[in-house]
Amino acid sequence: MAKDPRLERYNLAGYNKPKRTPKHPEKSHVVLAKSGDEVKLIRFGQQGVSGSPARKGESKADKARIDHQLHPINCDYDLYSKGADGKSTAPLTAKISQDDIIRANNGGYVGLVSNY
Repeated sequence: MAKDPRLERYNLAGYNKPKRTPKHPEKSHVVLAKSGDEVKLIRFGQQGVSGSPARKGESKADKARIDHQLHPINCDYDLYSKGADGKSTAPLTAKISQDDIIRANNGGYVGLVSNY
């Protein structure tokens, strides 16, 4: 199978390897997601935003995404894409969260929930 030309065009390390895009006018990251034979370019994250405003009565712990041990995956802020199905929930163990692209370990990991 030939290598996808978008890997070079966007200077990506490989499939399912997100990269920051500081010069893009709207989105902060890009990833060439591959599942089986299906390949899709996904741009996600809002440029210049470091989180979302808290809802009335919501604490930081209430809105944090959590890992399988129910610990928050980041101490500073969460950044994630809802994935191909357009659905998400806070626990990463939930089936609907498996196709999400997340930032975890305070930026030490950016990729698919299913690989985290």
